[in-house]
Amino acid sequence: MRDVIFSLMILGVVPVCYKRPFIGLLVFSWLAYMRPQDLCWGFARNQRWSLLIALVMFAGWVVNNPGRMFISDPRTWAMVALGVLVGLGISQAQAVQKYEINRYIEYVKVLVIAIFTTSVIRHKGHLRMMVWVIALSFGFYGVKVGLAGVLSGGSLVVRQGPGGMLEDNNDFSLALVTALPWILHLSTTENRPVFRKGLRIVVPLTALTVILTHSRGAFLSLCVVIFALTWRSKNRVVAFAAMFVVAVIGVIFAPQSYKERISTIGNYEEDGSAMGRLRAWKVAITMAKGNPMLGVGMNKFQQHYLEYSDLGNRDHVRVAHNSYLQIWAECGTPAFLLYLFLIAWSFHDIWRTRRRARKLFRTSWIIQYGTMFETSLAGFIVGAVFLNRAHFDLFYHIVAVILAYGRVARAEMDEFERERPTVASPVRSGRRGELRFQPRSGFDRRPAVRSGYGGQLPVGRAF
Repeated sequence: MRDVIFSLMILGVVPVCYKRPFIGLLVFSWLAYMRPQDLCWGFARNQRWSLLIALVMFAGWVVNNPGRMFISDPRTWAMVALGVLVGLGISQAQAVQKYEINRYIEYVKVLVIAIFTTSVIRHKGHLRMMVWVIALSFGFYGVKVGLAGVLSGGSLVVRQGPGGMLEDNNDFSLALVTALPWILHLSTTENRPVFRKGLRIVVPLTALTVILTHSRGAFLSLCVVIFALTWRSKNRVVAFAAMFVVAVIGVIFAPQSYKERISTIGNYEEDGSAMGRLRAWKVAITMAKGNPMLGVGMNKFQQHYLEYSDLGNRDHVRVAHNSYLQIWAECGTPAFLLYLFLIAWSFHDIWRTRRRARKLFRTSWIIQYGTMFETSLAGFIVGAVFLNRAHFDLFYHIVAVILAYGRVARAEMDEFERERPTVASPVRSGRRGELRFQPRSGFDRRPAVRSGYGGQLPVGRAF
């Protein structure tokens, strides 16, 4: 019955995805991150629903928006160049197998969806809905697994994610950490009390799920996210005090097995897994130096591992365990630099947009979204140091959403500046030669403000 209901639901939304491609993107994101098809038990579980939705929404976009498939931006061109470079690397690699070709096709699909996202998000309403879908998709598993962890008394250990690119527990935990600022943002800006209170329960349960994965990389990533959110808070003294109290409570009540797991971060010399990762990093650097332009080929790291290991056949074959070294060794230096460029330019866009918004507004959704995206991206780049996720679809989707955020925010700020004069101009009233001042447009009364989304207070003398 579950399969039938799910199938009818997807088939029923297909016409809407064609008519409104943005809805198709939301449905596609829901299928990609929450993976509701994995909750089915029968025929619906193995159907390619994402492909169906993607084809329908692309068809609808081509018919209804001809010539608007691509937004010209350094980041979109960087993603196009990445797809080309990775393809060239595979073409010159040795003994290319069907599995590797399929992985490359999946990677190209990830890039296409990211580029499409930059085109289809047109205003802050679209941006808000995208944040809701991604946040709640991961929040669902945060609640589901978090409650199971609470009922188990903290003894539950999550060793596998929901499926797809989130199947590995480390990937799953990294995705949850990346989505945590999005969930927190919604919990603090939502106007409806029921949703706001519900989301405030989702936040700690999602953080608990990250802990239950026992992923050390996700733990460090979570610490960075918490610190960044605390640093960006309005009252840092209170926020840091609260963070200290939460940390103490966490140390007291955390299961002993988790404490022992995290303690190995400081004693990495005695941990075989940590030392193995360091060896893998050394091999990755040697491999990148030996193949500087196109690398050894996507997903070819393990195949060539022993060739570049100083231990030879005595070494144990491993993955790179580092997203940056992975793309450098497998895809070459140009691809590695483009990957770093996507990260650096996204931060630059966030900081530039937020800095301008602070000059115009006392409070604004633009500033709040900037903090949310900044902390989310910071959490990912820290976690990626310890995970083999250079081709993680969530990363490219976040880059695309940040690109759309910057474009929408700057358009709104441009419109705001056009509508108000910067200086009041004197005008004679015609009575006794008195001078009166023309009020600034938009400053003659206090605008209605909604908390969070859509609300912003301009900076000016009237306030």
